[in-house]
Amino acid sequence: MPVKLALFLLFALPLGAETKLAVRAGEAFTFKVSWAVLLGAGEIKVSAAEDSTGPTPRLRVTTTTRTRGLAHALLSFDARAESVVDPATGRMLSHQESSEQRNKKTAHSVTFDYAAGQALYRTPESTSAPRPLAMPAGDPLDLITSLIQTRTWDLKPGEKRDALVLFGDEFYELTIYAERFEEVSTSLGTFNTLVLQPRMEKTAPKGMFKKGSTVRVWISQDGQRLPVRFEVEFKIGTGVATLTHYDAPPTARPVPSLSADAKNSRP
Repeated sequence: MPVKLALFLLFALPLGAETKLAVRAGEAFTFKVSWAVLLGAGEIKVSAAEDSTGPTPRLRVTTTTRTRGLAHALLSFDARAESVVDPATGRMLSHQESSEQRNKKTAHSVTFDYAAGQALYRTPESTSAPRPLAMPAGDPLDLITSLIQTRTWDLKPGEKRDALVLFGDEFYELTIYAERFEEVSTSLGTFNTLVLQPRMEKTAPKGMFKKGSTVRVWISQDGQRLPVRFEVEFKIGTGVATLTHYDAPPTARPVPSLSADAKNSRP
């Protein structure tokens, strides 16, 4: 699995489906990324804001990603992703990504037509019409958004739920399993979390799932339901993104102490 794709799997973050939004206006997450022995390999910043430029209210989710330190010297990687979401339905209306790695730039955008059951895929350099992508049943998300969306689910260990995931110009039909409760310590405190893992079972595995890679997320079981850790495990090493800073949306009830709230929360 190329390192670039591994970074994308950790970093790309459009918004999720359902009326309970994965990321709310004014909410922001900052993750510190470690890769194998590189403890400060990079940083992910995810934020959401209201978008009033159109005729109806929209939510715009922005993710910026960059390598740092020695990792930046070994693999310079900078990326930006933006998703426009209908807050009434939670559906992605459009998503665009751009990245630069060692002076190589890539970009693409996807718009969704749910009535027609297809998406339109575009690249800036293409002079032809957008390429249609047939969508399986469901509302597509990217992998990490599918995992973040589980903060709005009421899963318990042993339970599962399906998710439709978009990787570039392909759709993956995944099933997300709740594995176990586990205590996780971070710079924000100690959290009791639910560990979730996506698996590809409904169709023949492809991509990273065909190669045996494993993805997990740890969701805190307190009132915030924070994604405190992501992990992508490959044969060449494991990438870990740990939440180091969180900004709650303005309408959210303030939590006096994240660590105290997490320590006192037990399912």
